[in-house]
Amino acid sequence: MAFHFSSRLFSSCLLFSFCLMLIRAHGSRRLYIAYLGEKKHDDPTLVTGSHHDMLSSIIGSKEEAKASITYSYKHGFSGFAAMLTEDQAEDLAELPEVISITPNQKHELMTTRSWDFLGLKNEPPSEFLQRSNYGEDIIIGIIDTGIWPESKSFHDHGYDAIPSRWKGVCQLGEAWGPSNCSRKIIGARYYAAGLDKANFKKNYMSARDNNGHGTHTASTAAGVAVEGVNLHGLGAGVARGGAPRARLAVYKVGWEEGGAGGVYLATAAVLAALDENSFGALHAVQNGITVVYAGGNRGPRPQVLYNTAPWVITVAASKIDRSFPTAITLGNKQTLVGQSLYYKLKNDTESRFESLVNGGNCSREALNGTSINGKVVLCIELTFGPIGRIFKDVFAGVIQGGASGLIFAFYTTDVLLSTEDCKGIACVFVDNEIGYQVATYIGSERLPTVKIEPASSITGNQVPAPKVAIFSSRGPSIKYPTVLKPDIAAPGVNILAAKEDAYVFNSGTSMAAPHVAGVVALLKALHPHWSHAALKSAIVTTASTKDEYDTPILAEALPRKVADPFDYGGGNINPIGAADPGLIYDIDPKDYNKFFACQIKKYEICNITTLPAYHLNLPSISIPDLRHPINVRRAVTNVGEVDAVYQSSIESPLGVKMTIEPPVLVFNASKKVHAFKICITPLWKVQGGYTFGSLTWYNEHHTARIPIAVRITIQDFYADVA
Repeated sequence: MAFHFSSRLFSSCLLFSFCLMLIRAHGSRRLYIAYLGEKKHDDPTLVTGSHHDMLSSIIGSKEEAKASITYSYKHGFSGFAAMLTEDQAEDLAELPEVISITPNQKHELMTTRSWDFLGLKNEPPSEFLQRSNYGEDIIIGIIDTGIWPESKSFHDHGYDAIPSRWKGVCQLGEAWGPSNCSRKIIGARYYAAGLDKANFKKNYMSARDNNGHGTHTASTAAGVAVEGVNLHGLGAGVARGGAPRARLAVYKVGWEEGGAGGVYLATAAVLAALDENSFGALHAVQNGITVVYAGGNRGPRPQVLYNTAPWVITVAASKIDRSFPTAITLGNKQTLVGQSLYYKLKNDTESRFESLVNGGNCSREALNGTSINGKVVLCIELTFGPIGRIFKDVFAGVIQGGASGLIFAFYTTDVLLSTEDCKGIACVFVDNEIGYQVATYIGSERLPTVKIEPASSITGNQVPAPKVAIFSSRGPSIKYPTVLKPDIAAPGVNILAAKEDAYVFNSGTSMAAPHVAGVVALLKALHPHWSHAALKSAIVTTASTKDEYDTPILAEALPRKVADPFDYGGGNINPIGAADPGLIYDIDPKDYNKFFACQIKKYEICNITTLPAYHLNLPSISIPDLRHPINVRRAVTNVGEVDAVYQSSIESPLGVKMTIEPPVLVFNASKKVHAFKICITPLWKVQGGYTFGSLTWYNEHHTARIPIAVRITIQDFYADVA
């Protein structure tokens, strides 16, 4: 059944860590995706019929063509996914109607406090929540691993009838009956094409979530308020989503594969889910749907950002004002503090002093000959590498040796969730300074001992926040360097939300994206006629770049540094400010086609044209190759007080001079839109790295700030992204 959406519907794609794995095959068949651009018929059956006709000209018969097609994309754009040999795919690519043929790709998957931290308090309710009516009847599309409908976060008590504009379906399947859809979860579908049949038994063949990722993100975006949520006493409070009265439409595209429990999303399945929502990213935006993407979890390295198209909102992960301090008392009565999720069950004995030993980096070589059975082991890891893998390797060695606890000295504590594998054994993260103090104590004692207490929860201004998480992927964008990414940062570290019938902590940009989705739902309810670009602009231009002490937001890195736009875009999301931004940078969705040739290249849906994208009316500017003075034009629309005057404030990037014309904007009833010109001039002749600045329009009521990134170059080929 076709889905028909009004402008009040928006969809959030909660995807992250896209790892492309392309496989070439000659004689065997595999799944290919044919992209045909804009659909030529309004009737979906005619679009599908044209797909059958096209493919039959390659395969030889319409019956075989129908059997080969797994998905027909017919609502928001035209295309199909089909099982083809490589020769057939190449023949299909030569047809003039075909824009691109790509092999199906697999993508690896990427709140009791966070909403309060963002200023959206529930008791008493913030003004923004009340004015937006908690996102009443906005429909959020969750494209993820499905949902656990029995969770308390998704009950529909007090909900009115499903909005009449909703034309979706509740697809039945394994462990999913008609009653699993409700007035809260109003639609459910699943897409398993491309999943190896050997993995069917590892998954529910339905929209039911057996991984937990989709349930967690859905409850973060739109979960109803649930009292008394905690994880073994940690993070206690009310769990709720940002838009608790929003409806949910669930599209399961993530499936468990392999023996390690990895979750993957196939491109063909994702596009099928997007098509049911009348989109495939750009098509979605051009149909009035807002698309929110996670930026990835491969930081703090630069140039590892995913989902960097200018027409989507790309989200980085930040930390909130909550920590889980864990007291470590040495045998000499010295007390140090680490971080953990360590807890004791009610019938456990009280904490006691245990033997303590130094295991070095806790490699097999370092532990060889060291008795660690029944002892707490200090491990100091000074190398840089994949955080989760390093900890798992260390933990495996320590547990195999029979240790009773682990003090792990590392360069970051942003990965507390790694301690979940400890299962009741005290595993505590400390920084290298505290690790050194513990090592010094061990070296000074004949029989060193230590006592580790269960973790506690602390929130508020005792915990400096926000900070950009160390794992959050950083810019600049490789694919679109003339588009500044990410767009925004949002809470994504140790977020407590639903999983099956319980609540668990998760970290990642996948946790940050639903925070932005929830805010967009509230904004859409408050401003139903705003475009996607207006919503994005409101979020970016009002973001915070300083913490509550008015000091610059930091980014966890090696070493920790002041955050810049490649860490957090405009800054950390500020929902209350976004509700009343004063000015917005709006874009006609068709304007994207002026900067991106989306119907030209055979093997790439969109390819940058000769017109630089920094001329697009985005709420940011990125110039990767400044050699001569250039003029960049922008326009702002007044959505605040009718009669308003805005002054400009320029912070020029280092080595660059910026001027603006005109420097003052005057708005009234007949003048709601103002265009202006920014002249950007290099002051140096050097092969430089990126430097950062900003342009701010302000008056007594509003401040609208856009980030600017500029790199001065003198050569065509360069590789320095400092």
